[in-house]
Amino acid sequence: MTPTPRAKKPLHKNPRIGIPAAAAALALAGGVLMWSPAGRADASTDHAAGAFTVVAAGDIAEQCTADSSDCEHPKTAALVKKINPKFIMTMGDNQYDDARLKDFTRYYDKTWGAFKNKTHPIPGNHETYDPDGEFKGYKAYFGDIAYPKGKPYYSYDEGNWHFIALDTNNLTSAELKWFKDDLKSTAKKCVAAYFHHPLFSSGEHGNDPVSRPVWKALYDAKAELVLNGHDHHYERFAPQNPDGKRDDKNGIVELLGGMGGAHPYKIEEVQPNSQKRLTNTFGVVKIDFTDTGFSWDLVGTDGKTKDSSPSYTCH
Repeated sequence: MTPTPRAKKPLHKNPRIGIPAAAAALALAGGVLMWSPAGRADASTDHAAGAFTVVAAGDIAEQCTADSSDCEHPKTAALVKKINPKFIMTMGDNQYDDARLKDFTRYYDKTWGAFKNKTHPIPGNHETYDPDGEFKGYKAYFGDIAYPKGKPYYSYDEGNWHFIALDTNNLTSAELKWFKDDLKSTAKKCVAAYFHHPLFSSGEHGNDPVSRPVWKALYDAKAELVLNGHDHHYERFAPQNPDGKRDDKNGIVELLGGMGGAHPYKIEEVQPNSQKRLTNTFGVVKIDFTDTGFSWDLVGTDGKTKDSSPSYTCH
């Protein structure tokens, strides 16, 4: 059952979450008409301190082109172009089915490849299926963009935010050590991490415990946001801890954005803190970051906003 809307809670009892007004506000961002709740802190309209906009999506390029009317990744790429974000985060399975270099060249590159120089990708399980070798096509296509320090995991900063890109296909002890050291070393107030396999999902793949140690470290470090793909639907969760218990004060917000172009999956078993789920909806997530928080809109390929998150404040 969907939890009671948080807008009914007093603000002082839930300091991390802004309470949207009931009325709707319209904003034009990069040529795309966006709907957002009036009163929500939106970096693109309020010009908040340190504001920047990012686009995120996973599970993107099937083996089709714009010549086919049911090919979705050219349409989601058109959204990216209109929004014109500061940068792009892809949450894995960038290219189907086996992520070979020739497939990246024929399909992904013709659409999302236009933004390659400002994309921060991570690999999904389909990047491991390359018959020429695990990640070979992925690495050949993205090069140092995906391997800035010679590994398929890395971190970077923007404004008051620290972003961590992880490979959860091969979550080795070496990667976990690097990850924990990286968390300790950042001086940024706000932290977001993204990786392919979601710890919590209401979709066909469901909850994936492979990312539990990542969640535990992020929770201990008071991180704000996790982004995932893998299941081909959109889903947002209330702040929660690694055990799946609601935690508005210290919890992490999970955003599952597997609607970048691959065929949709069914919603199978709704998880306790799931607040919104959409399948058979293709689009991108437009995330507005400020020095003190974040919020997002799911923008569909028809240019309409399909869902808007609350505003969240960094811990």
